[in-house]
Amino acid sequence: MTPKIIKLTLKSASTFGSGDGVAGWVDREIEHDEKGFPFLRGKTLKGLLAESAENVTFALENDDKTLPWHKAKDTIFGAGGAGLKERGILHIEDAKLPEPLRAEMIKENWKKEDVLYSLTGIRRQTSINEHGAPDHATLRSMRVLLPGVTLEANISFDRKPSDMELQLLTAAVLDFRHAGTGRNRGRGWLKAELDDDQTTQSLFKSFEKAISGEAIQ
Repeated sequence: MTPKIIKLTLKSASTFGSGDGVAGWVDREIEHDEKGFPFLRGKTLKGLLAESAENVTFALENDDKTLPWHKAKDTIFGAGGAGLKERGILHIEDAKLPEPLRAEMIKENWKKEDVLYSLTGIRRQTSINEHGAPDHATLRSMRVLLPGVTLEANISFDRKPSDMELQLLTAAVLDFRHAGTGRNRGRGWLKAELDDDQTTQSLFKSFEKAISGEAIQ
């Protein structure tokens, strides 16, 4: 059972930012294509999942890079560096709206503004000074993807992954809970899964059996 997609369902408002803004309207824009369809770059998603895999392997084997789970992580995500040998066997495309939804919007000739209006909102915030009042000229606006939006990223491998590699990928996906601007402050809460919930849970049960077996040994 080799999964084909990573599915992300937003549980809170999230900004996968481009770093750009629109003068007089929004200071931080989300990444979207020319039709207004939002997306999360595959390179960014792979990096975030690699962080989650690092959390999992550290919990299992501390920081011993020579042990099996660490080797599986390096095989999947890469061991660092910019060479082809260091990139890992996993390839992740940009996470986009599900294809049926995109196709329906295109068929109905949705304009860019309509797509953004239906899927996003504008959030505003300001800095507060020591007196509890807003600081002057600190009001900032940010476009956010709304809770409930789902993005899907196609994935592929250079070769068929081993059971251990798939198990670790599954654990990393389930550990992955936040993305985007402010993710280290609890924003961008999401649910991640492989293909669907049934596939994810099946693979995770295999992971649990594997680490239980190691614990017995």
